[in-house]
Amino acid sequence: MQIKKNPKANLENYTKIFMQLGLVLALLVVYLAIEKKTYDRVIADLGPVVLNMEDEEQTVEIEQIKPPEVKTPPPPTPDKIEVVEDEVEVEETVIESTETDEDEAVEVEEIVEIEEVEEVEEDVPFAIIEDVPVYPGCKGNKAKLRACLQEKITKHVNRKFNSELASDLGLSPGIKRIFVMFKIDKSGNITDVMARAPHKRLQEEAIRVVKLLPKMTPGKQRGRPVGVKYSLPIAFKVE
Repeated sequence: MQIKKNPKANLENYTKIFMQLGLVLALLVVYLAIEKKTYDRVIADLGPVVLNMEDEEQTVEIEQIKPPEVKTPPPPTPDKIEVVEDEVEVEETVIESTETDEDEAVEVEEIVEIEEVEEVEEDVPFAIIEDVPVYPGCKGNKAKLRACLQEKITKHVNRKFNSELASDLGLSPGIKRIFVMFKIDKSGNITDVMARAPHKRLQEEAIRVVKLLPKMTPGKQRGRPVGVKYSLPIAFKVE
């Protein structure tokens, strides 16, 4: 006997319907997935906290170790304590007052003023001497005495100097100069004569002539006699 199936029980007839339903469900899931709203996850800012933690990790604190306190031992107790009785008399020191009464006379030692001795140079140049040496026969004030001294010395050299000596020495024509330096000492005498000339004979002649100068009244600096340095240039022409 052949078994006949109920046409309603045959599922092959519903295959297309199942397929369509599955497709609709799949589309629905996709649609819902697309339409679903998502929100970004908010994470709290922990930056400062992290930085503070890092700083705490990098900072190293070093504690200063204090040296142990050295306790000073108490002073040793004396071996024997002496007790002073109250009856012992103690001598008191009397302090005398140094104040003086108005009625008392006060003796004051005589004050002696010591004059300071001013140092004066022994030798002073003629240009800055206060009182120039006085040539015999010169008179007048300081300016006249200075001019008279220079004039007298110039005349003395012109009169005493041997001008023909230059020609005898065979010097070349022209003006020849001799520089003479000497000192008029504290007594007015001519000393320390030195000369520089183009020839030794001229040098010796200049020294000889200057030494023939007469004795003068010495120059003074601040009222005291001093030596006076004098420079004398001598010029003559050789033809």
